[in-house]
Amino acid sequence: MKKLFYLLTISSILINCIQANDKKEVYKSETLSINRISEHVYEHISYLDTESYGKVSCNGMIISSNNEAVVFDTPTNDTTSLELINWITKTLNNKIIAVIPTHYHEDNLGGLNEFHKHGIPSYAYQKTIQITKEINSPQPQHSFDPLFELKAGNEKVIAEFLGEGHTCDNIIGYFPAENIMFGGCLIKSMGSGKGNLEEANPEDWPGSVKKVKSKYPETKLIIPGHGESGGPELFDYTIKLFE
Repeated sequence: MKKLFYLLTISSILINCIQANDKKEVYKSETLSINRISEHVYEHISYLDTESYGKVSCNGMIISSNNEAVVFDTPTNDTTSLELINWITKTLNNKIIAVIPTHYHEDNLGGLNEFHKHGIPSYAYQKTIQITKEINSPQPQHSFDPLFELKAGNEKVIAEFLGEGHTCDNIIGYFPAENIMFGGCLIKSMGSGKGNLEEANPEDWPGSVKKVKSKYPETKLIIPGHGESGGPELFDYTIKLFE
């Protein structure tokens, strides 16, 4: 087991070095960072102040194709969401056709109301909508169960629930054209701990990640909910972490 984790760590270091060269920061303020990951994919990073973990960086994904964009997870609040919306619409010259929160926590949909103010439709797994109604948080407008597909420009974008883990409603986003996945909080960054387990299902977590890995075997790059992106070794790291 120790040897496996050692090999995974070495592999992750090498891959992250390659990604560091490929990743390009295209926007940065005190509240928001945006990195270009590939021709069509960007990573947005905002910050959440927490009692247990201090200031936490929170990742999201933007898919841009033919002047249309799909956003996975909002920044953590409305003000930073406006900052992101302005960058996508003015700098990329994209129309945002959908925003998709990957579960019901604040770091995934804290800025959802700002998207709604701009007439941007939101989509979420049906359990996410059910929970947001119960806890009186921003509510996505349209539900799916368990799979949702749409197009940004001419390119397919996928959102899917494949099992519980960090929460009972955590989904992943996938961009088949470039084999890039937004794993959200279901997928852990290399070297990270288990994190907040208050609403988690640790027993199902490894099996859920195995389903994701099996269904999307061509995944080349994964953006986790927190921390550095990596390759498919993040699947294996997350599985081992909870087995």
